[in-house]
Amino acid sequence: MKAPLVYTERYTLAWPGHVFPTRKYEQVARAVREEGLAEEFHEPRPAASEEILTCHRPEYLERLRAIADGLEEWDPRFECPVSRPVLESFGLAVGGTILAGRLAVERGYAANLGGGFHHAYPDHGEGFCLLNDVAVAARVLLGEGLVRRVLVADLDVHQGNGTAVMAREDPRIFTLSVHQENNYPVKEISDLDVGLPDLADDDVYLGAVDGALRRAERAFSPDLVLYLAGADPYVEDRLGGLAVSKRGLEERDRIVFDHAERSGAAVAALLAGGYPRRERDVVEIHLAMIRELLRRAGRNGRGREEAGCRASPERGGAPGDQV
Repeated sequence: MKAPLVYTERYTLAWPGHVFPTRKYEQVARAVREEGLAEEFHEPRPAASEEILTCHRPEYLERLRAIADGLEEWDPRFECPVSRPVLESFGLAVGGTILAGRLAVERGYAANLGGGFHHAYPDHGEGFCLLNDVAVAARVLLGEGLVRRVLVADLDVHQGNGTAVMAREDPRIFTLSVHQENNYPVKEISDLDVGLPDLADDDVYLGAVDGALRRAERAFSPDLVLYLAGADPYVEDRLGGLAVSKRGLEERDRIVFDHAERSGAAVAALLAGGYPRRERDVVEIHLAMIRELLRRAGRNGRGREEAGCRASPERGGAPGDQV
């Protein structure tokens, strides 16, 4: 069985000079292969329009298409170029997170080597995010009956404002965000927000993460955790202002996985943000998370197979009407 990792070369975008290093996707995938962690990946399908419309408004999707085709003016709130290849890549990221969720239900753990675009709102994009794969995947998996409750554990340095808005009226989705308070974006209200002071170090950060997850455990019992494993709490991140070490981020991953196992929940991890001064730093941070995830997937997957789990992770959005 292939490792529960989702990836396509089309995640990488040609954004020359942009602060968001989309090359990290191919670099992480290459490192995974070179270390022998996985020889092949699950290829995502683009999300179907009806899947995207579980969270985004039809007029927004039409507007994105018009901007991509040069029929409408670009919106500066996007903070990234909008073209047909860009829009197709975001559609694949949404499909990839949906597929990672299905694989997690089957194997206990999975990861999308992309995704985590948590700033997109129902009617507009923000902060390099055009489509919110996190909220869409939660709604699609809930709609399919694969899960009954989803915890979004957003540990990017920036609050998941778009996800918080999209999930606000859905009691089946619990949004938890541990982020730097004095940083982008304008904050929305999650089910549980923990805003950290500038330069919070490993001890402060890990205590906040563990405490928030324990509070979430008492309030909510998920079947699936969508884990935004952002690399941007790292001390040398260009858009972050925390002081967390690589070792601290590795411990963060273990804390999240331990909590999920204690709750009996599957985990689908997403790479989310990371804006390093040195690209190898963001690759190392993401790769450490994937190593730990695959170690646990190998251990837990055998138990799930023996228990007779027979999910169908490869079925995807309807072909035809896609972004």
